[in-house]
Amino acid sequence: PRIFIECNDGGATVTTNGGLTWSSELNQPTGELYMVDVDEQFPYRLYAPQQDNSTLIAPSLPPVSWPLDTPAQVWSHGPGCETGQIHPRPDGQVVYGVCKGELGRYDVPTGQEKHYWVYPQNRYGANPRDMKFRFVRSSPLLVSPHDPRVVYHGSQYLHRTTDGGVTWETISPDLTANEPDKQVISGEPITRDLTGEEVHSALYAIAESRLERGVVWTGSADGPVSVTRDGGRTWTRVTPPGLPPDGRVMNIEDSPFRRGSAFVAVSRQLLNDFQPYLYATTDYGATWMRLADGANGIPADHPVRAIREDPEREGLLYAGTEFGIFVSFDRGRHWQPLRLNLPATPVTDIRVHHGDLVISTMGRALWILDDVTPLRSLAAPASAAGSRLLAPRAAYRMRYAPIRGRPDAPEYPPAAARIDYVLAAAPEGDLMLDVIDAAGQVVRTVSSEAPAPAASPAPAAPEATGGESEETEERPAAGVAARLTKKAGHNRFPWDLRYAGPWTRRAPAGGPGGPMVPPGRYQVRLRAGGWSQSQPLEVRIDPRVAADGVTVGDLVEQAAVSLKVRDAISDARRLADRLREAREKAGASDAPAAARLQALSDRLVTGRGAYPQPMLIDQLANVARMVGLADQKVGRDAYVRFDDLVRELTAMETEAGTALAPP
Repeated sequence: PRIFIECNDGGATVTTNGGLTWSSELNQPTGELYMVDVDEQFPYRLYAPQQDNSTLIAPSLPPVSWPLDTPAQVWSHGPGCETGQIHPRPDGQVVYGVCKGELGRYDVPTGQEKHYWVYPQNRYGANPRDMKFRFVRSSPLLVSPHDPRVVYHGSQYLHRTTDGGVTWETISPDLTANEPDKQVISGEPITRDLTGEEVHSALYAIAESRLERGVVWTGSADGPVSVTRDGGRTWTRVTPPGLPPDGRVMNIEDSPFRRGSAFVAVSRQLLNDFQPYLYATTDYGATWMRLADGANGIPADHPVRAIREDPEREGLLYAGTEFGIFVSFDRGRHWQPLRLNLPATPVTDIRVHHGDLVISTMGRALWILDDVTPLRSLAAPASAAGSRLLAPRAAYRMRYAPIRGRPDAPEYPPAAARIDYVLAAAPEGDLMLDVIDAAGQVVRTVSSEAPAPAASPAPAAPEATGGESEETEERPAAGVAARLTKKAGHNRFPWDLRYAGPWTRRAPAGGPGGPMVPPGRYQVRLRAGGWSQSQPLEVRIDPRVAADGVTVGDLVEQAAVSLKVRDAISDARRLADRLREAREKAGASDAPAAARLQALSDRLVTGRGAYPQPMLIDQLANVARMVGLADQKVGRDAYVRFDDLVRELTAMETEAGTALAPP
């Protein structure tokens, strides 16, 4: 009886002592998000309004190379408030947000939000019939895909600004059903609930064609769908026939491939109708086809909240429902669940961006399905049967600390090239993956039978570590696969864009922690038995690095120097291992020889204890650390120090040759 759980819009808190103390709410991914948008920054940011909180701006991947103390370090508030919507300019430097119909323009460099409301009538406590402009709680907003200076905002009319909101023009008639019996005080006769947003006849969705400037679609919270083909001068009501009245048009998706084509998702669950109302048109709304009727994959009791078409694969559709997400490979004729590890949760919005599937949920915060290459392959017109290596998307050299998913932090996967392959059946022997550079040299080989020497250390670790003693061995970093999987069906291997690391006794071909490969064109080759298949892979420079003045040539030079340092560490480790073996063989029977060998080894390998002086192997690793911690041009002093250490190593190899020579 002393254990209670208190639930609210922010999550849940628990007391185990009758209420004297309570747990935090900041340890659970329970954000309730109305929608999501993305920008073109690198890495791209996500924008979403949170129920009973604020608008949120969060990066898709950590934007810094060092580990975060808390993910909140890189989160920020946005304009508007809990209800949204919120949409950025593509560069992310200006963000538009709405709070119950009141629009703000947030300038990121200044940190100020300017307020430009359409007719600033205080609607608090007002009957909708008395409002000049009716804005629904989550009033729609859209930045034009053709001109980021053009912004649309919806009341019962469509409004447009071309100067950041300083002036607005109304470019439509009333686009709602506007039934008189729906213009009433919300909550009466029991509880008067009237904060200015409880309106039924207002726009809820806006979309402008990416292919035709001036073709704009709108959907209302009370059912009608409308379209203009001339920038708002004339309008046509094109509500799908057979759609029951008073449904909320949740979102409209213009096709990125076909002029005149659009998709509409309508929800009637507030009217106790849970059918999935999903429609498509190819002729500007003159005719419609229903894409979900409860019998083609989306269950009959799954209301649909969002639909998007993949911008790179025509006919590949994603639908967000009240209980999860679905995918169609044939333009909506058939659907199947795409839940994977996603909890059963309402999916409120979807974005397909730079090859990722980004979704917002009402209760489980934000999710990203990284790299939908396999889905695009399945949707291809002639998707091959049997085993095949899929063409990987371009990979960017990035440096950040990955985070394992946990309740109080997002999951940030390691920076990697994701290699997807489909196996008709699990091969009996070894499955191998080779990465080959433009010169035809194999830079990495990964096996299904033995751990790959590939996993990179955390970004703050050296590129090629020396180790504190002869026995030190590197371990794969968290989140990076150690070997290929070879199960029948789809498999994915994340290659960390690194060469093999220095020699170790356990990994003579090279351990983990090798240098990063330079940008360029590579081939990945999958092979098993007598079968093999290859695909091209492009590794790209981080655009932020290029903007800082670092060139691809600088990174080629960096890789070459790092490989020389790696090889010197390997030589020093092998020498230390030979000395160890000889010392153990000499043992007590030849104490003077063992002492001489130990003295040589002590100059190579750092001793134990508090603050030991780093010896040659760790001195080489220190150079590797300076050279490889960031994407940069190699500093002159790195060459000077490395040359000195190579001369020292050469001298020690000569001494060791004498000491190890047979009597």
